[in-house]
Amino acid sequence: MDMSINFPNLGIHLEHVGKSISIFGFEIAYYGIIIGIGMIAGVLIAAAEAKRTKQNSEDYFDLAIFAIVFAIIGARLYYVIFSWENYKDDLLSIFNIREGGLAIYGGIIAAVITVIVFAKIRQLSAWKLMDTACLGLIAGQMIGRWGNFFNREAFGDYTNNVFAMQLPVDAVRASDITEKMQEHIRLIDGVSYIQVHPTFLYESLWCLGVLIFLNFYKRYKKFDGEVFFMYLFGYGLGRVWIEGLRTDQLCIPGIGWPVSQVLAGVLVVAAPVVIYLGRRRAGKVHRRF
Repeated sequence: MDMSINFPNLGIHLEHVGKSISIFGFEIAYYGIIIGIGMIAGVLIAAAEAKRTKQNSEDYFDLAIFAIVFAIIGARLYYVIFSWENYKDDLLSIFNIREGGLAIYGGIIAAVITVIVFAKIRQLSAWKLMDTACLGLIAGQMIGRWGNFFNREAFGDYTNNVFAMQLPVDAVRASDITEKMQEHIRLIDGVSYIQVHPTFLYESLWCLGVLIFLNFYKRYKKFDGEVFFMYLFGYGLGRVWIEGLRTDQLCIPGIGWPVSQVLAGVLVVAAPVVIYLGRRRAGKVHRRF
């Protein structure tokens, strides 16, 4: 299998991009390494934000232990549920995440539930926890998307824009190759390449932008939970666009709509309404005192 990845319009040609590294005879997937780095970075950022806002940063290290575990389970369940055809005949493959197959919205849903339960047990504000944790979450997403790069997955349809990415046909799943890609297959030095939108890159850069914005926005929040809802809006806005480009969409059974695009669209509409109502209520309370 050819292991090259090219960005022809940027003049970038990577001759060998492996999927794993061997340590003492054990193969460790880069996908897992990248996800792990993203999680660690996210926890450290959340802890630093907790310290800045005079919270107990230890609460966030404790929360991370549970949130990470349940987020991975939630992300995997979400992916499996909406791609059941790929797993129904081989149930054991559900437990193999080395090749990818985690859906971020499933992870977010599971993490939010975990935060609510954790806050109840520790008698803390769940909304304040989410405001703080979402800064680490978006940073983790920004880093974690690069796991898709090493796995040659989560890409869009054919494009010849400046960021166009070329992948060897035999290095990607056949189900992710569209007719449009087939029509534009390029033969280079005897290797057949598809040329696609690097949607993992788009999302990583979008998450970076959201992270920068949230770090400014948090200084002007009026109520606990506001930064979290702004995160849902900001990330969702990008996801509505990016999800529409991807060829590996998880679709709602019987309808065929991309489930993550629909969910992102709902959040983009709902989050500003919640923020508006929350800020209005906070303003009334402030005037009352």
